Amino acid sequence: QVQLVESGGGLVQAGGSLRLSCGASGRTLSIYNMGWFRQAPGKEREFVATISWSGDRTDYADSVKGRFTISRDNNKNTVTLQMNSLKPEDTAVYYCARCSTWSTSPSDFGSWGQGTQVTVSS
Repeated sequence: QVQLVESGGGLVQAGGSLRLSCGASGRTLSIYNMGWFRQAPGKEREFVATISWSGDRTDYADSVKGRFTISRDNNKNTVTLQMNSLKPEDTAVYYCARCSTWSTSPSDFGSWGQGTQVTVSS
């Protein structure tokens, strides 16, 4: 069973940067497509970014294109989300998850971590 753990969240001013990491215990992530999602209070969980198992394909939500970059290191069994030019509307709990198919729908992903809080002040 894959257990995912997110880290790297925190409080940052608008325009700042954060780097989130997702690690796994129990099983390799290299066979899965991986995704980052976020959920703000009172809102549905939404897609942020996804990367293929090999790292050669990525997709982003329109709201983060050009500001966020997803990457992975299969040797270290980690997935990273570099977030630049952060905005107050990026404030949310960020989750990573795995998927066996190419998808941006949260319902297709599994092994959700506990999440890491990102707060962007104006």
